Amino acid sequence: MLYKFLLSAVVSAALSATLMAPAAAQSPEAGIGSASDGVILEMNKAFRRGDKNRLTQLLPQAKGNALEPWAAYWELKARLDEASPQEVQDFFGRYPGTYQEDRLRNDWLLLLGQRRDWAAFAAEYPNYRMNDDREVRCYALLVEHLKNPAMDPRLADEVRKNWQSQREADDGCTAAASRLVGAKNLTPQDVWQKARLATEANRPRAARDAVQIIAPEALGLVTDLNNSPIKFLMEKYLAVRAVRKEIITLALIKLATSDPGGAAFQMETKWAVQLTPEERNWVWGVIGKQSATRLGTVPASDALQYFAKVSDDSDLTDDMLAWKARAALRAGAQPNWQQVLAAVDAMSGESRKEPAWSYWKARALLATSPPDAAIKTAAPIATAQSAGLVQPLSIAPQRAEALAILQSMASVRGFYEQLALEDLGQKITVPAKPGPLTAEEKEGARLNPGLNRGAYAIGIGLRSEGVREWNYTTNMHQHGGMTERELLAAAQFACDRQIWDRCINTSERTRREVDFDQRFPMPFRATVIKRSQSVNLDPAYVYGLIRQESRFVMDARSGVGASGLMQVMPATARWTARKLGLQGFSADQLSDRDTNIKIGTAYLKLALDDLGGSMAMAAAAYNAGPGRPRTWRNGNLLDAAIWAENVPFSETRDYVKKVLSNTTNYAAILTGQPQSLKARLGLIGPRDTSVPEVNKDLP
Repeated sequence: MLYKFLLSAVVSAALSATLMAPAAAQSPEAGIGSASDGVILEMNKAFRRGDKNRLTQLLPQAKGNALEPWAAYWELKARLDEASPQEVQDFFGRYPGTYQEDRLRNDWLLLLGQRRDWAAFAAEYPNYRMNDDREVRCYALLVEHLKNPAMDPRLADEVRKNWQSQREADDGCTAAASRLVGAKNLTPQDVWQKARLATEANRPRAARDAVQIIAPEALGLVTDLNNSPIKFLMEKYLAVRAVRKEIITLALIKLATSDPGGAAFQMETKWAVQLTPEERNWVWGVIGKQSATRLGTVPASDALQYFAKVSDDSDLTDDMLAWKARAALRAGAQPNWQQVLAAVDAMSGESRKEPAWSYWKARALLATSPPDAAIKTAAPIATAQSAGLVQPLSIAPQRAEALAILQSMASVRGFYEQLALEDLGQKITVPAKPGPLTAEEKEGARLNPGLNRGAYAIGIGLRSEGVREWNYTTNMHQHGGMTERELLAAAQFACDRQIWDRCINTSERTRREVDFDQRFPMPFRATVIKRSQSVNLDPAYVYGLIRQESRFVMDARSGVGASGLMQVMPATARWTARKLGLQGFSADQLSDRDTNIKIGTAYLKLALDDLGGSMAMAAAAYNAGPGRPRTWRNGNLLDAAIWAENVPFSETRDYVKKVLSNTTNYAAILTGQPQSLKARLGLIGPRDTSVPEVNKDLP
């Protein structure tokens, strides 16, 4: 069991020796399960319910526990708004270098920003190590502007980027943006673009906060258009008084989120002529994007027709351009490669570097390059060049560029990296294992206080706190992040203690030294393989799915109630149990490892059979329910890689790609043979209606 590993290995003498403050150390003899662990757990509960008095009462009893820094953090954080600056500074001094010190500093900086105590904020901000809080960064940029109104334009660009990318409105970025608009470091156009993004994302408060900066008199109209965009547009079209065209743009965007065809009709019959070219392009971009996301219900040609009305792709966001590229990929029997290339080339440099768009650009370049009598695909180019048979000058420039892109990304690291590898004529194999960790490298991980505290917290059931401390430690080690060898040692520290999610996630961060034993562990191997084979499932597929679902955390529970290794929903489990003829099944049995695997593999097999054996569609069904991939398969017959890239939900799109990539790597490990991701993907198209549906009632 996990706790026994932690008791014997995690809480070592090194923990006492290396924790920063005397109060933060617990003797190894106490171990997990000591009385003070109960105090820590009770304090965590009190913190979650906001019980300040109980936290203060319990804090003395946490003294000496390995997780004392957490106890002290919870107690002070709960009353931070009433704490004195000296108390805060005392905490920083008591737990220097810890995650809890910097976590409280993050909280304190947010409070100082809300109080507009810029002097105190400016004094403390240089000590902030995490630098991962967008709102804190916005406050820091605002302070920079107050000190130097003629601030570097790059800092104003950073405010714009942070503000426009925030999901929910926050005080820091809104305050910074408002100040910079007033000082003309940001423009009214920036504000309206923020309002557009918030409106499309159904974030009315963020949209209102943006409009408040530039047109406070229009706040009532923003409320009206969010309530009923079509009613708003009809009334304002008939109204005698003029309405700002920027507000009309917001209404059209809001309408497009639920009815892109209706928004297109409104544009074509009433509003397009009243908008500026940039506003027209943005609205058509939203309509095109929203149409493109209707996989299986709206033809890709419709979306491309809307995108064709855009006169300048530079007016579109990267998200709109991504959906233009996706629609072009599924445009017909063959992708519209020219449109794919145009969309990717119009993206920002940051987006063009993403594996998906690097890969599809390479494919588009190959497909649109001039005919070459000697060389037809990337793979022969690579093969011929490696054999010294083809001179670089004989390759068309577009093909050479495509080959360079594929070569730069080809690896076993992920979905598109594996596809690039295959396009270059290679298969997916297990990479050579890095050199063994030295005793010194292992000892460095064993002595690391942050890793020990993280593992200890996970061991007593505080997984969220343990994961955050672990991630902070591996990111911030000596302020420069861990080296690859240190990451491998930290990952092994987790693997040895069966903390599989930290083992995998930590090892995945290395680039040059890739350890598949760490990245693709196979806990419960006998059970998983036996059960998979009993229902005629590829064990590699099951492992690929479990790795993505739970990272082998047996008590994992999602926000929607899925639980266990295979993250099975209670209702789905009950349905599957009935199919299996299991008597007396109840959802609490999902916490049992073997039962969870039995139910999860059975459901996966039923989904796979229902969806014609497509691993990609079955993975989508497992994540988003079977009804959606049944709809998404309608339309043209597609390469499954194109189908996966067009999945409308970003979570499911990412999930499908990762499960298939994981599966291919696990197959390479299990079989010891080179593998093909493309062979697993195949083609996806409409269901053959002449064949009865296998599991029509699949939930």
